[in-house]
Amino acid sequence: MPNVTFTLLVLKSRQLEKLLAFYSALGLEFVDEKHGNGPQHFSAKLKDVILELYPIMDDAAPVDATTRLGFSVPDVAHVVGALKSLGIAITIGPQQTQWGYRAVTHDPDGRTVEICQH
Repeated sequence: MPNVTFTLLVLKSRQLEKLLAFYSALGLEFVDEKHGNGPQHFSAKLKDVILELYPIMDDAAPVDATTRLGFSVPDVAHVVGALKSLGIAITIGPQQTQWGYRAVTHDPDGRTVEICQH
């Protein structure tokens, strides 16, 4: 088996503040960053993975809504409540499944997000 680890995921959005609120509701803690002449963006550390939220220019290609993300959280019910308070609809659950207590929703850009409590 190769010794490969996943270390970085960058999500780009035209509605950065909404995306920040959504992923913060999952329990991620973001810091504001800017490197050199690059744009202001937000970064959160999840063990060995960095999740970055970047602005995308209005004239850029469409935002990718086909990506599916999964997060393990300590309390699905709490996260679902926090998302609902932002006006986010929950697509599936929460319900007990073979993978744990689970809910599925979509982030503000349409990416499917699975939230699971093992």
